[in-house]
Amino acid sequence: MTVPCPDTSSAEPPRVETIEELFAALESPLLSYALRLLGDRSLAEDTVQEAFMKLHVQFAEVREPRHWLYRTVHNMALNHRRKSGKIVPLDPAGGDEGSPGSVDASDPLPLPDEQIARWEGIGLVRLSLQSLDERSRNLIRLKFIDELSYKEISSRTGLSVTHVGYLLHHAIKAVAAELAKTGVVP
Repeated sequence: MTVPCPDTSSAEPPRVETIEELFAALESPLLSYALRLLGDRSLAEDTVQEAFMKLHVQFAEVREPRHWLYRTVHNMALNHRRKSGKIVPLDPAGGDEGSPGSVDASDPLPLPDEQIARWEGIGLVRLSLQSLDERSRNLIRLKFIDELSYKEISSRTGLSVTHVGYLLHHAIKAVAAELAKTGVVP
């Protein structure tokens, strides 16, 4: 496939360029042009390659392939920029957690129905704890609210460490049985 060379300054008939000659002459300048438009070397290379492939398909119909190639690369680059401008990344590359460009799309609060279910569960646990005797409630408070070890509970209550473990085990088992009756736990 050949087309006349656009150089008409001489009196000679226009020389015909092949697609191979056009590629050899214009690949580097087109790549530089596409790189300026797109800012990404890999994308610029893909754009120039695609432009030459389109030219190859339409070579017989194209009258001025040099102009056609520049216009095609230009249009393809603009199309890419237009499409990529519609996509807004949530986590931009290089964005730090505290940077103004970073976005935290998570919502730390539970959904309203989840919050209500949690409150109901807490209320049922409190009711279950009320069914225990005072000593068992006190041991549970020391273990889970004050976060004491069995040894620390033992020194505060005067009970042996093994007796503290035994009483806590049975108190928790009783609370679990109450919660199972209400359907909170299986």
